[in-house]
Amino acid sequence: MKVIAVSNQKGGCGKTTTAVNLAAALAQSGKRTLLIDLDAQGHATLGTGHNPHNLAMSTYDALTKPDVPLSSVVLRTRIEHLDVSPANILLSGGELELAGLEGREYVLTRKLAATQNRYDICVIDCAPSLSVLTLNALAAASSVLIPVQVHYYAMEGLRQLLDTIDIVRERYNPWLNISGILLTFVERTTLSRQVEEQMRDYFKSLVLKTVIHRNVRLAEAPSAGEPISTYAPESAGARDYAALAQELFDEAQNRTKQECIVNL
Repeated sequence: MKVIAVSNQKGGCGKTTTAVNLAAALAQSGKRTLLIDLDAQGHATLGTGHNPHNLAMSTYDALTKPDVPLSSVVLRTRIEHLDVSPANILLSGGELELAGLEGREYVLTRKLAATQNRYDICVIDCAPSLSVLTLNALAAASSVLIPVQVHYYAMEGLRQLLDTIDIVRERYNPWLNISGILLTFVERTTLSRQVEEQMRDYFKSLVLKTVIHRNVRLAEAPSAGEPISTYAPESAGARDYAALAQELFDEAQNRTKQECIVNL
């Protein structure tokens, strides 16, 4: 199972929008997909049609109770092949409970191991902070996808996140790859184009070809509890996220082929 952590410590960059809509696009392409809400705000839970305030069990229970498997908290969504491990405000208390545990960085890794054969892909929506929960996501992940708003101030925070990823590789997960930097809230303006060019000049091939344009339908979809692919399937936002899923799939295929060539 491939595990993609969607992470950026800066809020307002389209992180949850990306996690929900990427997971939906992958599921609609036929991949058995699990979306894990690892943010106490529960926005990914809302975005898949579930009320965070009416959960019998959640990601919190799976992470803090050794006898509760991840599979027991997972809920189905309206999208075929897409399940969600939901979250609510209780998850904020999970930070404190995990902090005192030995091997706390690998709790999610152990829980995911038991679901290995049920899903093809797991997408993790991380909180906008470099917390114990985010560290769990990065330790468990095959790769990390970094949404970044096309804005001058975003570059400094991005450098810090890349430094953190290097530390995670050294200490917890040497197999962690960067799926790419995803530019979000892209507009057809001179300023947006200039910032995008600077991002591509500085971060080179780390910046994905696909970008997510600012789109009203994308902003509306969470209020309906739907991903963009069902809320407005003909919208620019739906096309952007379908293109993102395809680019990540193609990149994963190319990486696998290169690894096979090296092993030969």
